[in-house]
Amino acid sequence: MDDDRLSRIDTMWSLVQQAHREEATEFARAQHQMLDRYGGAVHRYALAALRDPDAADEVFQEFALKFVRGDYGKADPDKGRFRSFLKTSLYHLIVDYQRRRGKQQKQAGPLMQDTPDVAESYHAPSDEEFVRSWRADLLQRVWQQLEKEELTTGKPYHTVLRMRVDHPDVRSPELAEIVSGVLNKPMKAGAVRVLLHRAREKFGDLLIDEVAHTLTLATPDAVEQELIELDLWQYCKPALDRREEE
Repeated sequence: MDDDRLSRIDTMWSLVQQAHREEATEFARAQHQMLDRYGGAVHRYALAALRDPDAADEVFQEFALKFVRGDYGKADPDKGRFRSFLKTSLYHLIVDYQRRRGKQQKQAGPLMQDTPDVAESYHAPSDEEFVRSWRADLLQRVWQQLEKEELTTGKPYHTVLRMRVDHPDVRSPELAEIVSGVLNKPMKAGAVRVLLHRAREKFGDLLIDEVAHTLTLATPDAVEQELIELDLWQYCKPALDRREEE
């Protein structure tokens, strides 16, 4: 794998630290990038835990406020992966929200006296639930990057791969007809097969880079292990094999 390429990728830990510097321009840019990248995962995890859209919105807003305020500026990358740090931070925010709501219920008067303390009855979503949310966010960002690249370069990798995912059982000639209709130009089955192969390679490369962003030390072994833990390795095996040969 290309060690130099991975080492050039800024990790999310570095963005956490950058987002809390005093320089206003860097501060704002890093904050926006962080919240843009992980807002979806944060909100989905809160919704899974609270099962209340309004409550999830409140927790998300509190997370964003703490981040903008600089509460996470002393986060230590030596203590673990960014994914673990984020999950722990959200867990505490959710528990705090539950405690506040429990106190409000008790203060509401006799009608709420028999209501159990919601903080005591709270059970955090499983690690698997957070991983699913994190994984979905990674894949969504890669799809968005692939679409953006198609608009920039004119190479229809996003279209071809999206049509294959949407129509997994059709044969190459049928897929070529579908792609032709979407692109509004004739495509032969052989050309679509080549495009599909390249699209999968590109998707794998983008996914590897996206995962590397989230690691403190984005070594090839660390990236591959994270891909395995997130059940994303199968999307990246050809790209990983190719990088090992380079």
